[in-house]
Amino acid sequence: MSRILGIDPGTRRCGVAITDSAQTMAFPRTALDADETFIKKLTELIEEEFVGSIVIGRPISLSGNETQSTEVADQLFEAIKGAFPSFLVVQWDERLTTLEAQKSLSGAGMKAKNHRDHIDSAAAVIMLQNYVDALPST
Repeated sequence: MSRILGIDPGTRRCGVAITDSAQTMAFPRTALDADETFIKKLTELIEEEFVGSIVIGRPISLSGNETQSTEVADQLFEAIKGAFPSFLVVQWDERLTTLEAQKSLSGAGMKAKNHRDHIDSAAAVIMLQNYVDALPST
């Protein structure tokens, strides 16, 4: 079974997570810079990890309204759909994943000043795990 790649979109970098081959657990990968090299680096990761589908976080406010971050995520979604037309590419609600990731990193004993290097991919793990948990059992 192919793996699922999760992306937590950002303006400077995107958090990345990937499932195991059974698609039951999500694991962090190094965040990718949100620059002109993003699609190339994403392509390399997809080939290395045998990815079959991509889940992109879609941040919306607690009230359900779209934000400036939603627009960034929607643009990334369209770019990835265009770059990988043979893949299933979906968006998934990522409300509160960054807050959950911060709490998780703090709970693991990581100092707040060190969160920056890990927070994006930790949020991607939470978003992707929520997606995987919602998939129908086979």
